[in-house]
Amino acid sequence: MDSVKLKFDLKKMIIDECEKEDVTPEDIADDIEIFAPECILELDSVDALQISMALQKEYGIRLPDPKEFRRVVTTVDNLASYIIKNHG
Repeated sequence: MDSVKLKFDLKKMIIDECEKEDVTPEDIADDIEIFAPECILELDSVDALQISMALQKEYGIRLPDPKEFRRVVTTVDNLASYIIKNHG
């Protein structure tokens, strides 16, 4: 699995699922905390649910435990590594 393409696809999925039309994948750094206040995405708990459902649909990843979700979905780098390691 190509990690560069995967990271781009994850960014696009997050933007689409969270309806952040004013953000492009290029605007999101791979290593920024995507739920941090300083992140351009300005995500909230509803967005987390949308991302969780999209990960299940697109990659077959189930993260029903909120603690596990917060551990895995921190940065695009971390999420991509998790997908490659567990589902690649």
